[in-house]
Amino acid sequence: MLEVEKQSIEVGKYSMVTLTYDLRIDDEKGEVIEQATEAQPLQFLYGAGVMLPKFESHLAGLSEGEPFTIKLKKNDAYGEVNEDAVVELPKQVFLVDGSFDSELIKEGNMVPMMSSNGQRLNGLVLEVNDDTVKMDFNHPLAGEDLHFSGKVLEVREASEEELSQVLSGGGCGCGSGGCGTEDSCSTDHSHGGCGCGC
Repeated sequence: MLEVEKQSIEVGKYSMVTLTYDLRIDDEKGEVIEQATEAQPLQFLYGAGVMLPKFESHLAGLSEGEPFTIKLKKNDAYGEVNEDAVVELPKQVFLVDGSFDSELIKEGNMVPMMSSNGQRLNGLVLEVNDDTVKMDFNHPLAGEDLHFSGKVLEVREASEEELSQVLSGGGCGCGSGGCGTEDSCSTDHSHGGCGCGC
């Protein structure tokens, strides 16, 4: 009995990609700082702008089962550390129903926020003072060269539903941005963070 050979799909625009990876800083011998495993892989729509562009471009043309190694210089990853992204915000920005949540807004915590133009971003609390909170809106990996090693688990055509969800703005981009002005941010308590897995 003849079997229909499964056609191999290559990673390309609007394909749904599932992969594993180990992420290290600088080189392949460094400590693993982030990981996507076969049990919890990374899945994304290629070409939708949710991943780092250089990360995506290195995956182009790969098929299911293929391994990959990707080295990104900091300028192709999250860029240099931007001193302008470290800002002091008035404490009133963080008030919810008139009170300040000192458990959420404390030194070392990553806080999901929203800029005045609706951009979601995460800020690291550096200091909490009497009237202000010092925040760092640089991406945690700003200033670092990144080394990924992994394997493509699956490549398939995206469904209409998946395409419409991501392309209509339901997806989450990988970027970092500063606040602009001191009063242009608000705490976004409805959003648990915006990880891109890369």
